[in-house]
Amino acid sequence: MSTFKAPKGTFDLLPPSSATYLAVREAIAAPLQTSGYGYIETPGFEDVSLFSRGVGESTDIVTKEMYTLTTKGGTELALRPEGTASVLRAALEGNLHKAGNLPVKLWYSGSYYRYERPQKGRYRHFSQVGAEAIGAEDPALDAELIILADQAYRSLGLRNFRILLNSLGDKECRPVYREALQTFLRDLDLDEDTRRRIEINPLRVLDDKRDAVQKQLVGAPMLRDYLCDACKAYHEEVRALLQAAGVSFQDDEKLVRGLDYYTRTTFEFVHDGLGSQSAVGGGGRYDGLSEMIGGPSLPSVGWALGVDRTVLALEAEGVELEIPAATSVYAVPLGEEARRVLFGVVTELRKAGVATDFSYGGRGLKSAMKNANRSGARYAIIGGERDLAEGVVQLKDMESGEQEPVALADLVAEVRARLG
Repeated sequence: MSTFKAPKGTFDLLPPSSATYLAVREAIAAPLQTSGYGYIETPGFEDVSLFSRGVGESTDIVTKEMYTLTTKGGTELALRPEGTASVLRAALEGNLHKAGNLPVKLWYSGSYYRYERPQKGRYRHFSQVGAEAIGAEDPALDAELIILADQAYRSLGLRNFRILLNSLGDKECRPVYREALQTFLRDLDLDEDTRRRIEINPLRVLDDKRDAVQKQLVGAPMLRDYLCDACKAYHEEVRALLQAAGVSFQDDEKLVRGLDYYTRTTFEFVHDGLGSQSAVGGGGRYDGLSEMIGGPSLPSVGWALGVDRTVLALEAEGVELEIPAATSVYAVPLGEEARRVLFGVVTELRKAGVATDFSYGGRGLKSAMKNANRSGARYAIIGGERDLAEGVVQLKDMESGEQEPVALADLVAEVRARLG
């Protein structure tokens, strides 16, 4: 046994369960790929300042959870704790916004890192699929992204999730609300860290999950009462588009989410079967983020859905995905000549698109057939010296147990026909 183990708060994805994670990633990405979103991949680490500016200096992510390092050249880097800031940075650096086709629609999939107290559904290394629409202010775009996420989850068979929806206002109306909220919060009995947060970003206090804080927030001013006419109209249009599409949601006036860059539309996907870590994904509009990181004004909206938590949600609902067998055909050679011939057959089957494996290591028939069973293959190809002398191999149906000779020259076509 190895003396090394996966770091605390992480886990390895191993077959066969890893196939479920791949299927979840593909299902989330599928509706994006048919809706004009192109794939983007960014480095696993970025300049620390990208996150401190964009995500927000008062957030737990920046103050407590980022993995940071200093290069030999003295550059301060951070393992990416989220995807939006990196994707927007890459889009700006690549001048995608200057191509004349706004919004720039991008999707991504990758690993993210946060130094947190490990628990079920909250890991220090986790996987997300995300989508960003950069450079357009349109309620239809906000609705589109929510609908696509809803579509992805339903395609997986999930049913017991809820969509929470709120508006955080904009630079016109939020300052008035911010002042009213600060006045309310300053009179509460809060710890020093929370009091500092009141002055930096008071909306984050509303996101505090501690019961002692939540009890004191009863009667706090609500942002909905301070929204300007433009934000009210924008939010109502998002709601109307979702309703017209048949997508159910719940208005949640306390929904803030943990990142400072959100404006107007904010949403979260939650699943009550996950306990305290109920959020499986979320996102919102971030109209000022581009300017925060040194770019031009580019109103944008996006989301990220957690692959790990989505798998947990599937387990909570008892949903088992139909994962095709990794192997359809398993070749069992008996003897050296058969080994050379069947290895060539395996290569031809693979070229023809048939998932095929081979009995390696010179195993005997009994041992090789056990491996064929374990592989999940529908058919086994068995060949010995007598078979080859007659120009045939034995094709065995692993479900029925029936076996019959098939001419080598016809084998690829016969297997493809039987597999459909």
